[in-house]
Amino acid sequence: MAERTVEDRLREEYFELFPEVRRVAEQLEAEIRYRLLPISRGLDRYERLYVKSRVKECESAIESLRLRQEGSTFDREKPDFYTLYNLRDLAGVRVLAFPRNRLAEIDSHLQTFFSSWTPDPVRGESGEPLAFKYHGFCQATEKIMGEYQIVSMLTGLFWEVEHSAIYKPIPRLKGMAESIKMRERTADVLEALRAFEEEFESLIQGE
Repeated sequence: MAERTVEDRLREEYFELFPEVRRVAEQLEAEIRYRLLPISRGLDRYERLYVKSRVKECESAIESLRLRQEGSTFDREKPDFYTLYNLRDLAGVRVLAFPRNRLAEIDSHLQTFFSSWTPDPVRGESGEPLAFKYHGFCQATEKIMGEYQIVSMLTGLFWEVEHSAIYKPIPRLKGMAESIKMRERTADVLEALRAFEEEFESLIQGE
């Protein structure tokens, strides 16, 4: 019988811990929804605030762990060295808000309740801030960390399309993420979305 690979061991671990990861995602989503009620109840008619949870898929989790290793490879001689418990984003929640001037308020409000969580902001190619991001432990378990992000709704929805089309594409489109031209177009889209929101906010404030 062939010896199990690192990936085989990690797949087995993933399905063992999946129920616990699911509980973290559900707990974190419920708590964030509850904490944001004072803001969501005060939104204007044109404003939007959505809270969405997700659990990282098995192969995506394994690939994420692999990319964190030296040389982006697993050491086949140490199959027991790796564990998915080291990932910070197996369970996550994304808070989407429109327009973007709500982001700082949401971030400040949630920090009151997640003060022990570690910040890890998402930045663009040129270093500009794109989203607030934090990781830590919630009441569901002390074994698996959760993560939450606060991002402009337009940017967040674009990320969902980009992730499916570029980072999880069909086999013949593999490598698209490394395309310089595609990275340039992605930066253009994010800048255009930012410009749209800034103009929208400017017009609203000028009413």
